Amino acid sequence: MKKKELEIILSRVKGFKNPKPWLEQYKTPGKVASTLLWLAYTLGDIKEKIVADLGAGTGVLSIGAALLGAKKIYAVEIDEEAVKILLENLEEFKVRNVVEVKVSDVSQFSENVDTVVMNPPFGSQRKHADRPFLTKAFEVSDVVYSIHLAKPEVRDFIRRFSQEHGFLITHKITEELVIPAQFFFHRKRLERIKVDIYRFSRIF
Repeated sequence: MKKKELEIILSRVKGFKNPKPWLEQYKTPGKVASTLLWLAYTLGDIKEKIVADLGAGTGVLSIGAALLGAKKIYAVEIDEEAVKILLENLEEFKVRNVVEVKVSDVSQFSENVDTVVMNPPFGSQRKHADRPFLTKAFEVSDVVYSIHLAKPEVRDFIRRFSQEHGFLITHKITEELVIPAQFFFHRKRLERIKVDIYRFSRIF
C-alpha cells in the first residue's frame, strides 16, 4: 500500500453522527491520519507492533494501523455513541480481529504497548484537555505519535512537557487540518487549522 492509497481509504471512514463540542470531536482527516501513520510505518513503529489509539473516536487511526500490519490495536474511547460507529467501521474495513475496543477514559488504560497513536483534544474548549492523553501515552509506551495545534505557545508546552516526562521529539511534521463546520462557534464552512504531527521517543 502507498501513502496516497491509505489516505483515500481513511477518508471513507465514517465520522461522528452527533459530535460533542466539549469532547472536541471531529474525524481526523484522511490526509493528516495517513501522514501520521505513514511516518510511524516507515520508522518501524506499526507493522507487527502492539498499538494503542487513545481517544480513538470513530477509529480512523486504529483502522489505518491495522491496514499497515499492526499485530494488535487497543482503541480506547469514552463516548459510547462514537464507539458504536467505531465498531461499525471496524467491521466495514474488516479489521475487527486485530482491534480490541476499550470503552473508558484514557486515564484507566493500563496496557503497555509498543506505540501510541492519537489525536487528542486540543484544549480549545477545555483548557489542558490534551494533558491526560500525553501523560498516559508517556506512561504506557516508549514511542508516541500525537497531533497538536501548530502555535508557538503550544510548541513550547509540548517541548517542555515531553522533556519533563523523559521524552525527546524526534520528528515534527506540520499539516493543514480541514474540518467542516459542525459546532456553533465555527465561523466558516470549512475550518482550516495548522497542526503539528509529533513523534516522541523515550530517552533511555
